[in-house]
Amino acid sequence: MGLDMYAHRVKKEEIAYWRKHNRLQGWFEQEYYKAHPDATEFNCTDLYVTVEMLDRLELDINEDALPKTEGFFYGTDSYSWEERKDMKNYDLDFITTARKALSEGDHIVYSCWW
Repeated sequence: MGLDMYAHRVKKEEIAYWRKHNRLQGWFEQEYYKAHPDATEFNCTDLYVTVEMLDRLELDINEDALPKTEGFFYGTDSYSWEERKDMKNYDLDFITTARKALSEGDHIVYSCWW
């Protein structure tokens, strides 16, 4: 018994990229503030994504329940009826890819910069 310490590698491999997908940003912001209630800003900060988060995200995407999110750097709401299907499919593909990476022992990190 004693002090055990470890370091692990997080592969820096982009598996998804979004541009001004406000609703998804709002969803991840909510997750971040749940985990870090004392935080004041979610910008340039890593959020480690878990399988449980992906499960909730998938459910919210399929139920069209991503939160409407607007802001100075975000612009107006990111969903238009024409774009919604493509965005939804892309988001669901991200979830599939992220689940696979997690099952292989990698970490998934969501971050934003605005």
